[in-house]
Order: sequence, then structure tokens, then C-alpha cells
Amino acid sequence: MYRLPKEHEAIRDAVRALCDGKVAPNAAAADESGEFPQASYEALRAGDFHAPHIPAQYAGAGADALATAIVVEEVARACASSSLIPAVNKLGTMPLLLGGSEELKRTFLPPVARGEALFSYCLSEPEAGSDAAAMQTRAVRDGDHYILDGVKRWITNAGVSQFYTVFAVTELGAGARGISAFVVDKDDAGVGFGAQERKLGIKGSPTREVYLDGVRIPASRMIGEPGEGFRLAMRTLDHTRITIAAQAVGIAQGALDAAVEYMRERRQFGTAVANFQGLQFMVADMGMKLEAARQLTYVAAGKSERSDPDLGYFGAAAKCFASDAAMAITTDAVQLLGGYGYTKDFPVERMMRDAKITQIYEGTNQVQRIVMARHLLHA
Repeated sequence: MYRLPKEHEAIRDAVRALCDGKVAPNAAAADESGEFPQASYEALRAGDFHAPHIPAQYAGAGADALATAIVVEEVARACASSSLIPAVNKLGTMPLLLGGSEELKRTFLPPVARGEALFSYCLSEPEAGSDAAAMQTRAVRDGDHYILDGVKRWITNAGVSQFYTVFAVTELGAGARGISAFVVDKDDAGVGFGAQERKLGIKGSPTREVYLDGVRIPASRMIGEPGEGFRLAMRTLDHTRITIAAQAVGIAQGALDAAVEYMRERRQFGTAVANFQGLQFMVADMGMKLEAARQLTYVAAGKSERSDPDLGYFGAAAKCFASDAAMAITTDAVQLLGGYGYTKDFPVERMMRDAKITQIYEGTNQVQRIVMARHLLHA
């Protein structure tokens, strides 16, 4: 019978204890204010859960893909916005881990591992969302430097993060083969940020445009070789869609926990509503979908650790299934709480709003279905 290794269960217990005590209490306030949950970041940093995936040789905790998914899941159970701290640190640094030079890794990974900096990922643009290869941001070679100009949109933790993986066109007319990847520092001259987006959910994680106005950086800050950027971007997403699946699982678990607790305590017609068969059917379906999503996510995490050939399929499947499940589970949780579920006095309305983005970012679920279909039809 399949069971998680004891060390992974120990990680879950540690993250859950920390989040119950020091992250969950900040979740409602972060949602209400739309401010980055600094106290939660400090708590995650103290527990070494802010960027657990970074290898030990770069001052990191060296957590494998499954352990990292469990960390993201447990943080998301308490606060979806805070779960984007470890999730986006992995997203931003994954291109370096996959294709960066040793110099780049040793320069930029240790500050993230030590909790001194966050790392974001700049792929999308105003006119290049799902069609990422249509990006307009340019990087022009100038001696030993590149000069970057363009606008990146929907950048998670923009303005808070110190470092950014930026994808830009280095060869016009070459399509995806003309895109390269670079590390940009917030303090580089010409880097700017737009106003914070006014979002439905994950309000405690700032989302802004990133402006690149003649940003001059050393050529050594290119990740990999010229023209490898788009391939790196897609390989990165194969791995990090699993962290979004884990985030969705965590949000759904938080909603299910809240609904079960409410059903046990709420009384109508002289008995706990947990005794009503119609509601029991709902909660049973919620639990079934949640566990299926969790197991698919963990399988995908194992494939990520091994870089299996079918990782792309399983990453897309886990992200798609888990996010759809999270949206259904959180919506049902609101329904189970009735009028109370629709108020901010209970967390499930926030969780429902937070769940929605998991169906959209790192590739919409329509895109995930295209990825899966292509794998099945052309395998």
C-alpha cells in the first residue's frame, strides 16, 4: 500500500504547525488590506520553508519536488497568498536550476535560500499571454552587455521580489527560437513597476507590471544560450505547474476543513447539520475530489524529481484537475455554510476567490488540456 515516506510526513507536520500558529492568523488581514504578508514571510523564512527547493550547495534546504509540493500545499491551506512565496521562488529560480551557469547559480540562488531576496518570473506581456512566443520585449546585444526594453504583465510578487527571470527577444523573426532568458535585478537602472492589480483573490500577493526601459545588464546574466529562453520557459512550467496543483490542493483542504467543522457545530431542526444526508453527500464528493487531486499532484511531483519523459503531461494533468477540484470544493464549502459562507466572518469565501486563479495562471486549464491532448495523440 502506498504511503508517503516518514520524512515527508514530518515536513507536513512541521509546516502545518508553523502555518496554524503564524501564517493563518494573517490571512484575512492580508486579503482585506491587499498588502504583502510580511509576518508570514518572516515565519516561513525562520522555518526554512520560503524556498525549500534550492539545493544545499547553494545554501538551500535541498527539498525534493514532493517535499516542496507539500510545503506549498500546507501554506496554501492556511493562506493562499503566502503560498506564493515558496511557489514563485521556485518558478523564478527554476530556469537557473535547469539551464543557468554555475556563476549565475552561485550569485543569485544563495540570497533567495537565505531569505534575503524573492525571485519572480516575467514571461507574460500585455499582448502575449497564452501565446507567450508573441512577446515584444527586446534584448539587444551591446558589447559585453544586453539592453532590455519592454513591459511584462501579471508578474507575481513584482516590486517585492529582488530578482526576476525575464524572457526577451534576441533574434527578430525567429519566433520561439529567438527568445532568450536573463536575470534582472530590481536595482538595475531602468527597472520600474506598475500599480498593484486589483484582484478577485490572492490579494496579499502583489501583482504588477514590470517595466524595462533601457535596462543594461552584463551578458553573463543570460540564462543558458541565446535562443534557449522559450524552451527554458516551457521546461520550467512543466515542473512548476505541480506547485500550482499543490496550492490548489491546499486551498481545497482548508475549505473542506472549515466546512466540516461548521457542519459539526451548526444545528438546525434540532440536530447538527452534519447529520443531513444531502449535505453528507456533498462533503463526501468534496473529500473524494480532494484526495484524487492530491494523489495526482504527488505522482506528478515524483515525475518532476526524476524529469520523466511524460512530466509535461502529468504536470498539466495535476494542475488542471487540482485547480478544477479546488474551485468546485471551495464553492461547495460556501454552499454548506449557507449565508455565513457568503460573509467574511468565515474563511471559505476568501478560499473560493483564491481558488479561481489556480485555473488561470501558469497556463489556463484550456491550455493544459491542449498539452495533454497533444501528448496522448502524438505519443
